[in-house]
Amino acid sequence: MSLSTTIIPRDEHNISRSMIDENCLKVLYRLRRNGFKAYLVGGSVRDLLLGRQPKDFDVGTDATPEQVRKLFRNCRLVGRRFRLAHIMFGRNNLIEVATFRRKPRTEELDAADNERFFAENLFGTPQQDAFRRDFTINALFYDINNFSIIDHVGGLTDLKNGVIRVIGDPDERFNEDPVRMLRALEFSARLGFSLHDDIPAAIERNAASLIGAAPARMREEIMELFRHKVAGKVLQKAEHLHLAEFIIPGYAPQRANFDLLRQLDIRTASGVKVTEPFALAVLYLPQFCARCHNDMNIGEVHKLATSQLSGHCRYFSIASGIRHQARELFIAFFRLRRGRGRRGEQRFLRHPAAAEGLELYRLWCAATGSDKELLESWQLAMNDREAPPSTAPTRKRRPRRRRRRRQPPQNVAKE
Repeated sequence: MSLSTTIIPRDEHNISRSMIDENCLKVLYRLRRNGFKAYLVGGSVRDLLLGRQPKDFDVGTDATPEQVRKLFRNCRLVGRRFRLAHIMFGRNNLIEVATFRRKPRTEELDAADNERFFAENLFGTPQQDAFRRDFTINALFYDINNFSIIDHVGGLTDLKNGVIRVIGDPDERFNEDPVRMLRALEFSARLGFSLHDDIPAAIERNAASLIGAAPARMREEIMELFRHKVAGKVLQKAEHLHLAEFIIPGYAPQRANFDLLRQLDIRTASGVKVTEPFALAVLYLPQFCARCHNDMNIGEVHKLATSQLSGHCRYFSIASGIRHQARELFIAFFRLRRGRGRRGEQRFLRHPAAAEGLELYRLWCAATGSDKELLESWQLAMNDREAPPSTAPTRKRRPRRRRRRRQPPQNVAKE
């Protein structure tokens, strides 16, 4: 990889300040006015160059976290292992500011009391910071001082060629942070980019190291796959590279899983927001279907659904309320799939889980190509349930006559 730095002036790239969040611009300009370097960094630069709308905007600077906090009243410092400044603009707008960092030297690590904490908080130059990032396309900087794009690692070439490339040695970088293996597959699917030749083999060699990743972080990464509409593609590729079993321990996907996941991705792409209970139900629905049959009673189905979800929810510390909603979807799916004309059908159609269960059943029918007539029948029944009440005139009730209150007898004075 070339170590030469490429600088693209403003008139040779498509990024304009009008494309950047106004609160992010406030942060960039205040840092610059106070004598600090201020860059837009990471995925936001990549997405803007590709003509996409970034999910968030992150800032890189040579100001330390404490210096950033002094400049912004609405700033709080977070993280112990990796110190960051979060600048809050209202409840839903957060700008993350990170100080440029560098890789520690061997002698520095030998002298450190807490090697991991020390290694993550060594401040450095922008170029040193670029080489600490995961992929070349995520290490591009936008300089607010002259509006240029700065590329220290060859990310612009990879962006043009549609390639996901690890910065440095893939084995070393995957060992530093095993979650990068999953992120490589996610970026490949989201952007339609190909993996560099050295990544698939490195993932297979280091797949088992992913089991050491924090479950809370993995849970969020899995939900990101669903939000970005790439769960089916990524998990199928992960299964091919023997990584899926370490993303979700104990998960043994079948072909039906991938078909169903792709149907969910299509649904999410249409604008329907995906929830965690629904994603859980889709993940485990084929395994649930393989173990249940039509002559089971609801109590047995309830136990089966609970056992199907309990391992996943326990490992990822998922709240019982979310597990309950996913279980209700399984039970609703069972009722729908076994057919019409059962006792309690009308009561079931009024259940809060019935409509979402029908959505799950619709995905299943699309993925398997089965039960189309039954699906249409249930949809008609659901529409009838949701039909507006009749507008026929009703007989006006006569107002109730108010009873006259009886006056108590007055006491008469005795003569």
